[in-house]
Amino acid sequence: MFRANSSRTLGRETAEADAQHTTRRDIVRMAIKKSPLKKRDLEEIAAAFATPFHIYDERAIRRNARELLKAFAWNDGFKEYFAVKATPNPFILKILKSEGFGADCSSLPELILSEKAGIVGTGIMFSSNDTPANEFQKARQLNAVINLDDISHIPFLEKNGGIPKIISVRYNPGEQRAGSFIMGSPENAKYGFTRDQIFTGYSLLRQKGSRRFGIHTFVASNELDPDYFVETADMLFDLALEIEEKLKICLEFVNISGGIGIPYKPGQTKVDLAYVGREIEKKYKDKIRGTGLHPLSIFMECGRAITGPYGYLVSRVLHKKEIYKTHIGLDANMANLMRPGMYGAYHHITVAGKEDCPHDCTYDVTGSLCEPIDRFAIDRSLPRIETGDLVVIHDTGAHGHAMGFNYNGKLRSAELLLREDGSVVEIRRAETIEDHFATLSFGRLDRFEV
Repeated sequence: MFRANSSRTLGRETAEADAQHTTRRDIVRMAIKKSPLKKRDLEEIAAAFATPFHIYDERAIRRNARELLKAFAWNDGFKEYFAVKATPNPFILKILKSEGFGADCSSLPELILSEKAGIVGTGIMFSSNDTPANEFQKARQLNAVINLDDISHIPFLEKNGGIPKIISVRYNPGEQRAGSFIMGSPENAKYGFTRDQIFTGYSLLRQKGSRRFGIHTFVASNELDPDYFVETADMLFDLALEIEEKLKICLEFVNISGGIGIPYKPGQTKVDLAYVGREIEKKYKDKIRGTGLHPLSIFMECGRAITGPYGYLVSRVLHKKEIYKTHIGLDANMANLMRPGMYGAYHHITVAGKEDCPHDCTYDVTGSLCEPIDRFAIDRSLPRIETGDLVVIHDTGAHGHAMGFNYNGKLRSAELLLREDGSVVEIRRAETIEDHFATLSFGRLDRFEV
């Protein structure tokens, strides 16, 4: 176990997304986003574990988790199911379980990760699509709450695991709601039941033995408008009341899912969770309290908003290439952080030890994949960078390491955890060449004739 310098200072966790390019007007504001570790700490950690690596700030993650729970403390049944896909590491899950979180799972490995972290039963919300039989069977074995994505899954689940007493249904509101850049418009999405299928589905599930019901929707990703989530809750409250009226089914919970964005770019505003909680409480008092649905539990499935701002990809500058533009080549690449190449997403970059230096140089910050999109930044204003500098790429705590891959034979990096006491522990080792080759049938190669 490595102990970071206890005199480190935590910087402000702000950030948001999605456009690689910056302007001169941004340069002054850019300097406000800092790493929770000083250069000397990062150099010691890099000497112990080697770059590149993702490192997560436990203290900040816990503080953020408590902020969400406080915002919905008025709802006795409130439950946050952390989206495992965002940061699929059992150490992170165990931390969040200790704060009262459950787990939102969408695959067999995610179910197993949750089980290993001690999250089972109704602590798991299993929301998947195109689900194979063995995944439904594992969810049933763990007594997870299954959230069905399609009406055709009802007979499939009945055959492969059985219809549980408690079940949820995923609603696709179609043209009723606008979508987002990442998710697309709901009517074009592959997820969920239509409005008519919702009523047919609940009736069928009741006939087949379900007795406790919930409803779920997820229509946006990385959304920064707090009113969007209030409107989602309001929509589900109305639908729950209509289901009660038409089917005489009293839902136990509405799951407004996740989708809360983070301010990847300095100058953007973090979603005010307290405001979201207050405004949803007003809708609840107006529509649900005093009806047969009260008390109705509210569930969420935030992932990015919980861990996203508190993860950092730390990388070493290998090369500085001067051609038509100046390229800063890192030992990290798109395999360590896919979002900039895949979405054109913005991730803030600071240079260790040069946080307060003028941003008077313009660089493309690149990785080593044989792909032109392998860039962390394009025309980014940064301090002067030299070979050997440590670069910190911010807001990689969700959908960072999780989206890694092995194209070009690149190996995925380690994951580290900065503990509350200042120590640093490895919670996932870096991949090795042996790992990469483990599934190849080299033993047959000598006998393979061509």
